[in-house]
Amino acid sequence: MAFIQVLCFGEALVDRLGSQADYLGGAPANGACALARLGTPVAWLGRLGNDAIGHRFAELFAARGVNTAGLQWDRERPSRVVLVQRDANGERAFAGFAGDRGQGFADQAVDWRALAAAVEPAFAAAQWLLVGTLALASPASGEALNWLLQWAKTAGVALAVDVNWRPTFWDRSSPPESGPPPAAIARIRPLLEQAALIKCAAEEAQGLFGSQDPCVISAALSQRPLVVVSDGANPLLWCWGGQAGSLEAFAVAVVDTTGAGDAFTAGLLHRLCAQPDLLHRLDQQSDLIRACSALEVREMMRFASACGALVCQGAGAIDPQPTGAAVGAFLNSRLG
Repeated sequence: MAFIQVLCFGEALVDRLGSQADYLGGAPANGACALARLGTPVAWLGRLGNDAIGHRFAELFAARGVNTAGLQWDRERPSRVVLVQRDANGERAFAGFAGDRGQGFADQAVDWRALAAAVEPAFAAAQWLLVGTLALASPASGEALNWLLQWAKTAGVALAVDVNWRPTFWDRSSPPESGPPPAAIARIRPLLEQAALIKCAAEEAQGLFGSQDPCVISAALSQRPLVVVSDGANPLLWCWGGQAGSLEAFAVAVVDTTGAGDAFTAGLLHRLCAQPDLLHRLDQQSDLIRACSALEVREMMRFASACGALVCQGAGAIDPQPTGAAVGAFLNSRLG
């Protein structure tokens, strides 16, 4: 088996779209499945209830070829069900949870010791660790994430953060449209200060940094990460090595936007795993090297954007995820 290139840590859950259907989801699980479908060796690390949802995930991960050596089973807490509302444009809002039996959900209770036992002997050759911010909303999962960050730093594994702000995960009484309060920002900011790649939506960028400009965000962090800011049908913006870029969104018939951002992030990491030196080339002083690298970055963004656009054309976050061949065909159809 090929060594694992990307580790995805965090929640795996069910998105319940009104009375229509239940879809397996959760940003880290979505990312792992999208990476596997693109052909990148990937592992998912997290905790599931020992219930029907948990076993559906186990079957899905096995079918996709996602490594689950870091999967923990919880016999007391259930897998989380998120209640999702979707408007006429396919945009979704998160309106609470179902299934809690009084002890919270399995994804809130990741055991860092079990995580360490699974990760340390197996995944030191990984190139990327992909995490979101939701693990920080619960003490146990936050402790596990902090251990994982220390391990990744020691192992030389680059950190990618998909902000994924969801207020109801932090406070169930919060309105779905509310931004991060100061206490949440104080917990999220140290995570962002360790990242080589940050992906966030425009409203998340505004809430955390007071700006939607990726170069302003990158400059506010000492490590000057690659920052990508998405904004639905508006242009994608990024800043890498001090260079700003933008890309018009692909026009597609939108069925459901759930998981589009996760597919985008997976597409970007898939390409970065194939070109690991690109992260550092934009730091060089040669104008020619920087110009050529900027073109490669733009092609990466087109590939990743196509991954997101294709997911928007189907229901749920995981089923519509494309193969590399499907992304190539989509991009070729847009050349003319």
